[in-house]
Amino acid sequence: MELRQLRYFVTVAEELHFGRAAERLVIGQPAVSQLVRRLERELKLRLFDRTPRTVRLTPAGEAFLPAARAVLAAHDEARAVAARLAEGRQGVFRLGTVTGLGERLDQLLDAFGEHAPDVRVELVSVPVRERLARLADGQLDAAFVRGAPPQQPSQEQAPLERRRLWDEELVAAMPARHPLARQEAVALADLAELPLCLTERRNHPTLVGLLLTACGQAGFSPLPGPATSNLQDTLAAIGSGAAPMWTVVYAGNARRMHVPRVAFVPFAGPGLRLPVELVVRNGTVSPLLELLTATLTSNDHLL
Repeated sequence: MELRQLRYFVTVAEELHFGRAAERLVIGQPAVSQLVRRLERELKLRLFDRTPRTVRLTPAGEAFLPAARAVLAAHDEARAVAARLAEGRQGVFRLGTVTGLGERLDQLLDAFGEHAPDVRVELVSVPVRERLARLADGQLDAAFVRGAPPQQPSQEQAPLERRRLWDEELVAAMPARHPLARQEAVALADLAELPLCLTERRNHPTLVGLLLTACGQAGFSPLPGPATSNLQDTLAAIGSGAAPMWTVVYAGNARRMHVPRVAFVPFAGPGLRLPVELVVRNGTVSPLLELLTATLTSNDHLL
């Protein structure tokens, strides 16, 4: 099967007339008919119903048309990327990010840079709903999402495909002087008497839902702690020692933080984890996207 055959087939399918298709392709009609028939023989399918007056797609032709268009679009995109790079223009890969990726993001960018030094990775940090909307609109090439994404953008926008990458561990953050901070791991039930400082559900419904469900399974409903506007303020309040409190932090963030008055302690047992996924537009084929995916899957230490 040749790209030329697919292009001729798509053009005839759009015109439903071999003569008009030949005019669009700037080629003789016999050549168009010959290549389309060759494609049908190779596929062992009849793609068109032909009469002296009409040309119509068969059911097999209608089913094959979207796949043929997708192959041609991917080929055109690959040629466009190659042309930009060949002309010396710097490629840009726009990647939506989430907080707490820690050293994983550093290692990913380093590995990506080794394989595509002329490509600049543009990191975009926006709320998850806006992240997915920008992805569907083509303003982002891919996006990280932690936990199950909220409802997809409207059907007028491109559907999204999710690729699970790894599970992100959560750890407990508590005052460094608290007795529980000296343990190698802490059980959720041991924290039942301490107020929990947690963002509002609307800010991170997946995280809040996971934690509250886990607390309920451990036999308690957490005591609400004081409201804070961001993680930095929350950790400052916990470390102040005014009253023992706790919260949860992504392990990747905790390893990079230096907060002397706060201890980060893993949870006992299976712990608490949220999946991290790479989300792309469904059917997207791009050399840079494939490079990113290959980098993730070929570096076991990232996963």
